[in-house]
Amino acid sequence: MKKILVVDDSDYILESTSVLLTLEGYEVYTATNGEEGFKKALEILPDLILCDIQMPVLDGYQMLEKIRAHPRTESIPFIFLTAFGEKQNIREGMILGADDYITKPFTHDELIQALKTQWKKLETVKKQVKEKVETVGRAISFALPHEFRTVLNEVIGLAKFILSSYDDLEKEDILEIASDIVKSSNRLVKITENFLIYTKIETLANNQELRSKLRLHFTDEPFAIIQDIALMKSANLARQDDVIIEDETHNISLEISSDSFYKIVDELLDNALKFSERGQKIRISSGIENNFAYFEIADEGRGISPEKLRSIDTLTQFEREVYEQQGVGMGLVIARRLVELHDGRMTIDSEVGKGTKVKFWLHFQYKETI
Repeated sequence: MKKILVVDDSDYILESTSVLLTLEGYEVYTATNGEEGFKKALEILPDLILCDIQMPVLDGYQMLEKIRAHPRTESIPFIFLTAFGEKQNIREGMILGADDYITKPFTHDELIQALKTQWKKLETVKKQVKEKVETVGRAISFALPHEFRTVLNEVIGLAKFILSSYDDLEKEDILEIASDIVKSSNRLVKITENFLIYTKIETLANNQELRSKLRLHFTDEPFAIIQDIALMKSANLARQDDVIIEDETHNISLEISSDSFYKIVDELLDNALKFSERGQKIRISSGIENNFAYFEIADEGRGISPEKLRSIDTLTQFEREVYEQQGVGMGLVIARRLVELHDGRMTIDSEVGKGTKVKFWLHFQYKETI
């Protein structure tokens, strides 16, 4: 039984709408203002919310903003109940993320049809998501078992070596083997995480409603994040002198969550370090261009051929046969898809033997300074 939350400061509207919906087989909950309605929504997680605009304590617009800002309620269909005289203001509600509106007084058929429209939209979205997940799942079924076996065989092989040779192993040997096991395990964790992230990305890409909300999250001082990642990764490889920071951009907020921005930079720097040798420089820079903030990571590594660039997809590993790199080559694809999901853009310029330059653009806002 679907749950519907009705929020209105009119007892008549609450009572009549509740009776109508109950007769239609819905489980109905009510609230008399936006604050009460938001608390009730968090409590019961309704399948749909019907909400008046003009209410005390918290009006309909304010309630909608809170609903859309909370991760537990952000995707709940939201329909405004608006008086005829308020109809000209409904555009504000649609901008804030309302799914539809019904003008009061409304008929039985108008209300039921509005609900049916939302159920149909939800079914369409669920079908698209299901199809996309199945498509990605089929791709994973081919690649993931191989990647898992590769890493697990390394771990098992090392463990067997300890079991068969433990009497002859020195402390230093055990520490070295343990270190290799940890590295292999971490690689397995990253492979799994990247597949899960890619599945989530492709799901969001096919849900315009959820995708439109991604830019409501912000990353303050993104270059500080870049510096932290660069320092950590270069230090782990004893390549601190190879990473050069240029043209830092500060006092901006990117329209992307910190987790997503971190993932983009982490994967791009990972590739730059992986496909270059010690002594080859990696330059990181940023700036403002055409009302976008851009970030550029350029290395002097082995480069990527035009054919390989054209074949970037989830199951392509650059030059795997030659260089025996681990993983399934999803990092660059994940970074690009995350940028695109946030209405940004990424370019890759590369020349074999001379290096690769990756540049991406994201929407931003200047931070207010006091």
